[in-house]
Amino acid sequence: MAENTEAAVVVTVFTPRPEAKGELIEALREYLPEVHREEGCLLYAIHDAESGTIVLIEKWSSHAHLDRHNESPGLAELDRRIAPFLAAPTTWTTMNPLLTELGPAAAL
Repeated sequence: MAENTEAAVVVTVFTPRPEAKGELIEALREYLPEVHREEGCLLYAIHDAESGTIVLIEKWSSHAHLDRHNESPGLAELDRRIAPFLAAPTTWTTMNPLLTELGPAAAL
């Protein structure tokens, strides 16, 4: 099977324990500069959702870059660090942008 070289978009949803939401946000915030230095990182942004969850939206220039990020020691360390702050398992969805020929506004 050929390697998927198209951009990858990931939406990750964290469900914090109510008393630990601030600590979760701070841990994610501290990790941002490290991820932004990774080759292929186009977007890595934290959002506070109305549902009480914290949503991370990321975009990578290719699935290979995303795979390298997912295998990084820093991400494993972050997972260990945030585990005590979570009320439920983290969920994520990986997507391929559509309509890229219409420009960046049509494809995150």
